[in-house]
Amino acid sequence: MSGTHTGNPVAARVRRLEERLIEQGLVTDDELDAVLSAVLDGASPLNGARVVAHAWCDAGFRERLLADANAALPELGLSMAGGLQEQRLKVVANTPERHNVLVCTLCSCYPVALLGPSPSWYKSEAYRSRVVREPRAVLTEFGLDVPGGQEITVWDSSAESRYMVLPQRPDGTGELSEDELAQLVTREGLIGTAAV
Repeated sequence: MSGTHTGNPVAARVRRLEERLIEQGLVTDDELDAVLSAVLDGASPLNGARVVAHAWCDAGFRERLLADANAALPELGLSMAGGLQEQRLKVVANTPERHNVLVCTLCSCYPVALLGPSPSWYKSEAYRSRVVREPRAVLTEFGLDVPGGQEITVWDSSAESRYMVLPQRPDGTGELSEDELAQLVTREGLIGTAAV
């Protein structure tokens, strides 16, 4: 984690905090790097896509995933245990009546292990503030027109809890294999800013 972060006030503040922890002897630079590596090791939206495709193909897994995602993920060799502690994951399913979208209004908390590094727009103050106030307008700007009769629920992540959207399975995909279905799922679909 060493190095300078000019021009980015958040990165500079994080580095100052890291330096204070190191000065106090609470952690070393190498330990911080190891935590970051553990969090990012294998982190990819392909993981989330695998979870979704499996849930589309296996009704029992879908039920377990929606009831307790942390307990269901190990069935696919995945977990939310990167870093210092396991993060709580809640998977929320899109339905004809409800569309879900994710945000972290405080910073950019996000299920990195399942979605890969967050897109820059997810971290932007404009997205974080507007999607809560006017989700339908924001989703329209992303090119997603949610029907007027479909309710939109915005899920706000925190340091302890993360969310992932389980998109609706597209019509006409009954003959596709699980691997082929996974190829249809995008990071934006897992956030809720795009349809699959």
